[in-house]
Amino acid sequence: MDRTPKLAEQVAAQIEGRIVEMGWPVGQVLGSEAGLAEQYGISRAVMREATRILEHHLVVSSRRGTGGGLVVVAPDMEAVLPPMAMFLDYQGVSPAQLFESRSVIELAAVELAATRIDEEGSVRLREALKDEEAELTDPHKYLLSHELHVLIAELSGNPSLRLFVAALTKLSSSHAQTKFATVKRPRALEIGRDIGRAHRRIVDAVVSGDAALARKRMLSHLKAITPWLT
Repeated sequence: MDRTPKLAEQVAAQIEGRIVEMGWPVGQVLGSEAGLAEQYGISRAVMREATRILEHHLVVSSRRGTGGGLVVVAPDMEAVLPPMAMFLDYQGVSPAQLFESRSVIELAAVELAATRIDEEGSVRLREALKDEEAELTDPHKYLLSHELHVLIAELSGNPSLRLFVAALTKLSSSHAQTKFATVKRPRALEIGRDIGRAHRRIVDAVVSGDAALARKRMLSHLKAITPWLT
C-alpha cells in the first residue's frame, strides 16, 4: 500500500509548490521557521523537519541572524547527477541501452544547438575544444570529461536535455573506466585523438548551423565510443 506522506513532507511539498508559483525567486526569504510554522499551523518540530527536507531537495537554505530564515536557492545540477547515475546503474542499464538513450537525447540536442547557435555559443564551443586538448592526452581525465557534450545540450536551449545528457555521460564515464583498466597507454592516446577529431567535426557542423550534418557526426561519434562502454 502507498504510504501516506508525513505532515512535514506535506508542508515541504506545499512550500516547494509555492516557490514554483513564485517563479523560483532565488535569494528571497520565505520567512522564519517560527513564522512559517505559524503560517502552516504546525509545530516548530514539524517545521524543522520540513526545512531539512527542503534543504535536502536543494530548494532552500537556512540563514541565521537578523533578516534570516528560509532562503530560496538555485538548485545545483551537479548535486543531482550522482544519484541519477546511481539509480540508472542500479536498474542495470546496459551499454546498448545507454547508447540508445544517448542517441535519442544527444541527436536532438545537437540538432537544436545547430539551429539556435549564436556568436557567443560558437565562441564557447571553440574554447571548450581548446580546454579539452590537454585532457585528451590523459585517459584518466578524458574518461571523466564530457563537458563538450553537456555544453552542446546547454546550447540547445532546453534545460531538460542538458540535465539528461549530463546524467547519461556521467554513467558512460563509469562504464568506460572499467573498460580502460586493461587498455595500454599508446592505444588510449590514439582513442583520445579520435575523440578530439570527432568533437572538432561536430563543433564545426554546429557552428556552421548545419543541423543534419551535426546529427550525422554526433551519431557516428556515439557509435565509435560505444564499444568502450561494454
